[in-house]
Parts: sequence; C-alpha cells; structure tokens
Amino acid sequence: MSGIVGQNTLDNSGLIKSPAGGGAWNFISKQTASASADISFTSGIDSTYKEYVFTFVNIHPETDGVDLSFNMSIDGGSNYNVTKTSSDFQAYHNQNDSVATLTYSAARDLAESTSDQKLSNAIGNDNDEVTVGYLHLFNPSSTTFVKHFFSTTNISNNSDYSVHNFAAGYGNTTSAVDAIIFRMHIGNIDAGDICLYGITTWQV
Repeated sequence: MSGIVGQNTLDNSGLIKSPAGGGAWNFISKQTASASADISFTSGIDSTYKEYVFTFVNIHPETDGVDLSFNMSIDGGSNYNVTKTSSDFQAYHNQNDSVATLTYSAARDLAESTSDQKLSNAIGNDNDEVTVGYLHLFNPSSTTFVKHFFSTTNISNNSDYSVHNFAAGYGNTTSAVDAIIFRMHIGNIDAGDICLYGITTWQV
C-alpha cells in the first residue's frame, strides 16, 4: 500500500491527485496475532504524522460472535481508558438474500465512556470467517484538540451475514494519545495482522 511520492510534475495538470485517505502511506510496524489476548501499539504514534491508519487483515477470533474493539492511552499503554463519544451503523446482507438492510446501532455507540469502542459486529469463528478493514486516527499528539477517529470493517459473521460496520467518534482528551490497543470484547484474537501507517499529507 503506497501513495504517489513524486507527483510534483503532474500536480498542476490535474491528472494525479493524492490517493484516497490522504498522501503517502508510510509503513511503521506490523503485528501478527496468535491466540493473543490483545495487540497493542506503544511506539510509532507521535507528532511525526497528523494522521495514522491501522489496517486489519484477516482478523479471526477464538470465540464465536465477538467484536473487534479498540481503546486509546495517554500514558504509553499503562492504561487504556480515554473517554470517548461515538456513533455506529451497519449495512448487512445474508447469504440466502432474505435480509438486506441499513441500521443505526445505539447499543454500540458511546457517550462519554471509557469503554472500548467496538469496530465490528459478531465475527464468526468458523475457519473461513474473519474481519478486515481499517481505523483512521487524527492528530493524536495534539495537546489542544480532541482525538477524532473513524473506522470501517467488513465481516463474515456467525449467522452467515456480510456486515459492513462504520464507527466514528472522538477521544475527549487534549492530552497526547501515544498508544492504541485492539482486542476482542470476549476471548482472544486467534490470528490476523494489524499494520500501522503514518500518512504524509500534501498541500497543493
């Protein structure tokens, strides 16, 4: 995954614009789960970039029907308990084509809560069931503004649905966020990769 680094000669022509999601994607680190209680990133999140993206590739749960979730830390990962306000909705469709709908999920949003933010919806644990997607985190090192985030994931869930989940909100803190944790709301992360990128934004 990469942006277009040497685009200056074509910027003014209008033929090339920054890739979707921002400028160049700069790989920082990758972690692979193996029956892991959680995956935490305690380095690489600093003032170098104004936007960070975590990608989820084939995240498979140990327990059936669980949600991938995340939380933020302002003390290097000693505590993951940043207060958050968020919203959540899903589009879903089942294999036999009997149900297809879009719904807001009030039970999954947060209102000034330190709980983990759920990013998916009831991932199945059959051998072929996983979630994929990404989480964007904006300007985590700011000591002036709250910390906005948005996420989109797609899963194959434990009832044979494809569920496209959208979550967004902010960490209500003006302290710098310097660590992120991912975990299932119940049980371990059996397998899968989470990668961290910093986004270099361009001003044209």
